Formats: sequence, C-alpha cells, structure tokens
Amino acid sequence: MRAVVTRVKSASVQIAGESVGEIGTGYLILLGVAPEDNEATARKLADKICNLRVFEDENGKMNLNLEQANGALLVVSQFTLYADTSSRRPGFSRAAKPDHAAPLYEYFMRCCRERGFRVEHGEFGADMQVSSVNDGPVTILFDTEREK
Repeated sequence: MRAVVTRVKSASVQIAGESVGEIGTGYLILLGVAPEDNEATARKLADKICNLRVFEDENGKMNLNLEQANGALLVVSQFTLYADTSSRRPGFSRAAKPDHAAPLYEYFMRCCRERGFRVEHGEFGADMQVSSVNDGPVTILFDTEREK
C-alpha cells in the first residue's frame, strides 16, 4: 500500500458538487492499493499512520500523534499512486483492480475507526474534488513495499 499523508487544518472531498466528507485538524490520506496487499498490510499501515507524531507540542516540536491533537482522518482512494511514469502517458497496471482494492480501502478505514478516530472518506472509484488547507506543510509518504 502507498499513502500520502498530509497534516491539515481542514480537508474536504466533493462528488458532483456535493460534500461527502470533511474534517478539521487531522490527516488527509491519499491511499493506493497494490495487488499483493492484504488485511495485514492495511492494519500495519493504519497503525503507523494513526501513531505518527507530527503535530506540534507546546514547544513547537513535532511530537504529538493524531489522538493527542484531537484529529480526524479524510481518506481518499488514489490508484494513481501506483502510476508507471516511464513514458509520457502513465500506466496503472501496478495498481490493484477495484475488486481487490475497494475492500482493503474499507478495511484500512475500519482499522482507523477501531482506534477511536473519526474517519471521513470519498467514494471509491468516483471522480472527486479534494480540497485541503495543509498545515506546515507536513506531508509524509508511506510505501509498505519498501518497509518489508
């Protein structure tokens, strides 16, 4: 799995002009799934992200996690994180097919909810407009394939 995690002051996602998910302080997570990913991969990634300490403490140091910051998550499916950019027109054959990716996307969000976080989301496979007010900016890239 790949995730681009941005610390935000606010983020929202719209589909056809209608807001479907919105958060204040927290993380905007763009989440991509590979064919070899499974529930164990999703759970491990959720654990890493939910425990990530990138919110500032009273001394201005990135030392607080999402829970300590009273944050929420906005998760947006993003198969383009697996783009093959070896040519001018990207290919997406390294991304999992929807029948494999959609359940893992849902499972990832369930893992985050089980930790007590509010999780908002887009719609898997939909054409979405995502807005965010990045904080810092702080953006972290996770790639479970590289962490094996």
